[in-house]
Formats: sequence, C-alpha cells, structure tokens
Amino acid sequence: MKLISFVIPCYNSASYMDRAIDSLLKEKNDIEIIIVNDGSTDDTLKIAKSYEKKYGELIKVIDKENGGHGSGVNAGLKIATGKYFKVVDSDDWVDAASLKEVIKTLKKIDVDMMIVNYVYEKFGEQKEINYKNTLPENEIFTWDRVGKFKISEYLLMHSVIYKTSILKRIKLQLPEHTFYVDNIFVYYPLPSIKTMYYLNVPFYRYYIGREDQSVNERVMIKRIDQQLKVTKMMIDFFDPCEIDYKNLQAYLIHYLDIMMTVSTILLRLDATKEGDAKMKDLWAYLKEKNPKVLKRIKLAKLAKLPRFISIPGYKLARKIFKFN
Repeated sequence: MKLISFVIPCYNSASYMDRAIDSLLKEKNDIEIIIVNDGSTDDTLKIAKSYEKKYGELIKVIDKENGGHGSGVNAGLKIATGKYFKVVDSDDWVDAASLKEVIKTLKKIDVDMMIVNYVYEKFGEQKEINYKNTLPENEIFTWDRVGKFKISEYLLMHSVIYKTSILKRIKLQLPEHTFYVDNIFVYYPLPSIKTMYYLNVPFYRYYIGREDQSVNERVMIKRIDQQLKVTKMMIDFFDPCEIDYKNLQAYLIHYLDIMMTVSTILLRLDATKEGDAKMKDLWAYLKEKNPKVLKRIKLAKLAKLPRFISIPGYKLARKIFKFN
C-alpha cells in the first residue's frame, strides 16, 4: 500500500497540468498519482498517457466522460489504494519541501485527517493561510483541542488530507456536473473525523488568475444556481446542533455561515429581481430546514443587509483578507 493517493481531476488542462504532476513526482516511493481525464477535448489525455507510460505503476490514468470536478474526485477515490487521500487540482501544485515533510510525518503517525497550510498564488502575489492560532501544532489532537476559527478562516480542499478508508466508509459521493463541490468534500466527512494532526507548512499552492476559473467573481455570479445547490445540500446533510463535540458543532455552523454569506453576497452583486428572489428563497430554506442554525449564524446576516451597506463591506473585506 502506498502512503498517499494523489488525485488530479483534469478537464482541458493540457496547458498547465504538467506543473501539478511534476510537483508530486519528487516523492515517487510513497505515493500514487491518479490522473482523471474528465472528457477533455484538448491534449489532456495524451499528456496523461505519456506520464503513465514513462512512470508505470506510479501513475494511473482514468479516461471518462465529462461529469465535472466532483465526478473526477469520485472516480479517483474509487480506485485509490493509498492510506491517505489528497486532491490536487490540475492548475495548482504542491511545495516540494512541504511534501517531503508531509510524507515524513505521516509515516510516524496514524490520524483521520492531516491539516496543512495553503498559499494563494494570485497575479504574482502570495498569501499563506495557516491555522497556528486555532489548531495545536505537531501533535495528534481531537475536536476538544480545536480553537475558534476566525471569520476569514476555514478548511478548504487544499488544506486537508483524509484517511482514505474513512471516505470510503462514509461512501463519499460528490454530485456530478456541479461546481463548488469542494465545499462538500471538506464538510460532509468531518463528523467522522476523530483524530487530527496540523503540520504548519505551506504545502498547497492555490493558483488564482484564469478568467474562466470557477472562483472568479464574474463566473461565480453566472453560476450562482450551482452555489445555491451546494449550500442547500450542506444544510440538508445533518444538523450541526446535534453534534456531540461542541467545537466541531461550532465549526460546522461557522462553515454554513460562510456558505450563506458567499451565496447572499453573490446574489447582492447580481443586483436583479431574480437574484433578490433567490436570496429570499435561500433564507426561507434555512429557516424551514434548521431554525437553530439560522439563529446562530452571524456573518451572513450582515451580507443580508441592504445592498448599499453589504456590498461596500464585502469589498473592504476582500481588500483586507485578499480572498479570491
């Protein structure tokens, strides 16, 4: 068994996928790389096959019909044999020194989830997101040791490395043909996570800059129905208020607060009657499904304020925190 299965979902990634793959090849002995070609129409499959031919059993290639990012993750998880499971998007990459440290550490411990830092790579600027004020460093810990996450702070797909057996046991299945399913990936498994380890290294390099990128604000407004779909799914998964671990309960509500905030701000930015109607529907949905969570979220209620207040507040926060 390999230590980590790295899955790289690819769709028309020919012009940049090499960087993601090459960044992992520096630690050949302890990993497997699963490249998922999600129905690309460019040379993605050709490039993936060339790596498979060169590196043999180290690299596996899945060629499938287009199903979206979640479908690619699902396909990779299905055949993953590593003890741990990590997704690397095809336009991102990992830091070589941090990868070495991750592998060295995971050989010594046995945990349900490792957490690492990620770095925004945006137009030549870098901003590292860490959890040193929230999580214990360099020790195995449980939810009772987790501190309060800041408003701008939450776990992303980029920062988590799960034990593969847990994802398979809970039968994680991300929806197909749906954007923003990475939120489900880092939310749904958490009640099943008992032990964690935080390694304070700049492991994941998160590239932001492509015009067609799903996190581009203009693209997100255009795809708002996808964001709303994922937010409602997360509301439906389970009731965070029924979770025994208080710190986990608080974090799950914090995450739903972030999702409600993002959805509400995007609908405010849309500035249409249809957008206003969708915003009312989203809040009515949360009120019907979980009024207890509705009472406990805070940030999203600020986003719900009149547009002349919420939009300047959002732009100021974006300038300060430099999120995408």
